Amino acid sequence: LGIKSPVDMSTEETNVDALKRPLDNGDTSGEKNGAVKLKMPEDEEEEEEREAAFTGLNKDELLRVAGTPRWVRIRWTLLILFWLGWFGMLAGSVLIILQAPRCRELPATNWWNDGPLYQIGNIQAFSNEQNLKGVEQKLDYLSQLKVRGLVIGPLHVALPNDPTSLIFEEVSPDVGTLQQFRSFLQAAHKLGISVVLDLTPNYLGSTGPWFSNISVTSVAERLKPALVFWLNEGVDGVQLDGVERVSTVVPSLWSDIRAIVQNETQEHPNKRVLIGVSERSSPEDVTSLLSSTGVDLLISKVLLSPDATARAQSIQQLYSDHNQSRLCWSLSGRSQGHLASLVGPALVKLHHLLLLTLPGTPFFNYGDEIGLMDTDTNFPSMLWDSDKDQNQTLQEKAELSTRSFFRSLSDLRGKQRSLLIGDFVLLFNSSSSLAYMRVWDQNTRFVAALNWADEDVVLQLRDTMLPPQAAVVMSTNSSFLPAESTVDLNQLQLGPGQAALLARHGIKMFCAALQCHD
Repeated sequence: LGIKSPVDMSTEETNVDALKRPLDNGDTSGEKNGAVKLKMPEDEEEEEEREAAFTGLNKDELLRVAGTPRWVRIRWTLLILFWLGWFGMLAGSVLIILQAPRCRELPATNWWNDGPLYQIGNIQAFSNEQNLKGVEQKLDYLSQLKVRGLVIGPLHVALPNDPTSLIFEEVSPDVGTLQQFRSFLQAAHKLGISVVLDLTPNYLGSTGPWFSNISVTSVAERLKPALVFWLNEGVDGVQLDGVERVSTVVPSLWSDIRAIVQNETQEHPNKRVLIGVSERSSPEDVTSLLSSTGVDLLISKVLLSPDATARAQSIQQLYSDHNQSRLCWSLSGRSQGHLASLVGPALVKLHHLLLLTLPGTPFFNYGDEIGLMDTDTNFPSMLWDSDKDQNQTLQEKAELSTRSFFRSLSDLRGKQRSLLIGDFVLLFNSSSSLAYMRVWDQNTRFVAALNWADEDVVLQLRDTMLPPQAAVVMSTNSSFLPAESTVDLNQLQLGPGQAALLARHGIKMFCAALQCHD
């Protein structure tokens, strides 16, 4: 019927597939029958080049060649060159170190050289609580000002002009108790603030120093055990007024007083400071008293000269005659009042810059950092943030600006060796203006320029260590001489009553830490 069976169809498909495949004649080499391979001349050349290319030595060949004289010489040559290069670099490094300028050895300093000293001569005027507990509550504020030492008191029991009433070891009930003092002292030490106790005997009277010639011996004798008592309590030093007279009238007792305060013991290994206060104002008198009394610091009136030329000459003379660790600069105090009342509110910042950049220890009265003015007393009440609405003696904005300037400058002084221990180089001096440089080794060099006059002044500052230009780090008047601006030191213009601190690297390297404000 012409119908194919499944077997016949399968056989037919197989035959067709066989016809479609190339014949391989049973060759399993993979080369298909009927394929022809043609080699062109270019292909033959490439194949010859590949065969001729060097593929390196194998392991066996390397082992055979390694011991030949030629390769031994090569290895020794490379080894010698390596060690010669290594020793050459070592010798070069040593030579660079030996020829590099050596860093100056840091001078010996004491804790009172590290930051400003801050005097609270009247406990009741300083805090709203009017006692030692109130002072303790303000220690964080003093720490923010970067105060290194706090001179507090006098606070012992004493009746005016009555030597027999003195009880040096007892805290006057008007300012607190001994327990309050111990708490205050411990809190101050935790913040890194040292405490100096003012033990001036007749601090409430008008007779002095230390009463009459008859009583000075007995007062000095009674002071000796009191010094031992307070030093054992943990105070870091003592301040005494009238040191020139006492050291002259009773020299042996004064030597005992010095020994008690200044001698270090196993119980008190840290050095304690003896601060003297004098009314003398000439650099010759200050030099004489530093030598005769042996005090560590002497607070004098040497900077109270109205003439800038005399001030600069006094500074230069004292710097030349003494190690700067013994120099102390102050304008205000218990007897002369506050800084703003002495120099005027407009020049407070200028004198902040002066005191905080001179070589030595700056000494401030409480409230000087805000421009506190004396009214009818040398002990006006301190103005705190909560009092600004009630007391209109100072403008709030001016007070905050002055305090911020003080804090930033105090912080900068503690961080820069040139300001802390650097050499003092006088650059310019006239009856109304002053400029000097502070420099230490390879550290940043600072130039302080001050103008006391009521008119502009142009200073021509030249020195081999000065760059032609400098940047403003801080200025008392940011509108006239803004921070970060660049000035020509050969034509430095200052406005009336203006002061500026300049540095080669400017303010950018300090601002992150200082948070500078004008």
